[in-house]
Amino acid sequence: MANAKGIEKTNVEALIETQVADEIFQGTIKESKALSMFRRLPNMTSDKTKLRILDSLPIAYFVDETKDNGRKNITKMAWANKYINAAEIAVIVPIKENLLNDADVDLWAQIRPRLQEAFARKIDDAIFNGTGKPTDWRKGLIPSIIDAGAEVTAGDNLYSDINDVMTKVETSGYNVTGLLGGVELKGKFRMMTDTTGQPIKGTEIDGLNRTFMDNGMWDKTKSVLIAGDFNQAVYAMRQDISYKVLTEAVIQDPSDGSILYNLAQEDMVALRVTMRLGWEIPNPVNAENETNTRFPFANLKPKTNPSVSL
Repeated sequence: MANAKGIEKTNVEALIETQVADEIFQGTIKESKALSMFRRLPNMTSDKTKLRILDSLPIAYFVDETKDNGRKNITKMAWANKYINAAEIAVIVPIKENLLNDADVDLWAQIRPRLQEAFARKIDDAIFNGTGKPTDWRKGLIPSIIDAGAEVTAGDNLYSDINDVMTKVETSGYNVTGLLGGVELKGKFRMMTDTTGQPIKGTEIDGLNRTFMDNGMWDKTKSVLIAGDFNQAVYAMRQDISYKVLTEAVIQDPSDGSILYNLAQEDMVALRVTMRLGWEIPNPVNAENETNTRFPFANLKPKTNPSVSL
């Protein structure tokens, strides 16, 4: 209820309880293509978690009784360290006080999907494109693919292109578990034919899991689609969800510092929701490729001539 000083914090805090906070978190995972496709690790116990990554494989030997009295050879496995660094992501939702006082408005039904969407967009943009990523996060997935030299330029047949991209992943010793592209890729799949012009049906490519990013964070100037072993990309949560109610704050645009809202002056409150997470691509050695050139993802980059369709 309102009082002489405006809205009490408890009225806003009632919007987010433990169950509701979990709904935000689960909804964010569903909205974010990175979190929905990557493998989740146990929650982090500190802001930096070490991953033990296999860096060389053991070698087995046949024992030759005619040499060295059948002495057994020794072998070793080497381990390299990689780290998942937790970074905080926050969303602030300004709310008009009169909305809080309106019993006929299901305010949470309006706020929850916007929170989930905002978290998912920011996470996907940082993970896939590297845009606005925290300084201690690894490079984005597409920049990492470029660094690994695992790119194929689109040709005249999407079916053949996908095969070439998959081959890049397989040469690194990984099996492709799925394809990821922008929502505009759906139409290309509906019209996709094999090299003889026949619609694909029952092939390995036809059976692959396809995911389409529809939250506006897919950069089609850099990628038509990504193929890869998505089990090799992992993330971990340091803190699922926390929130704070702001009643007398000034909210600024982080890009230029301009004031967006003055809560006290505009009869508003704000809900600040935060989570902390990190991600990594362990990229361990495997039986097919022990070199540093291996990478579990490959990118189909668009043609330089945008007038030519796939």
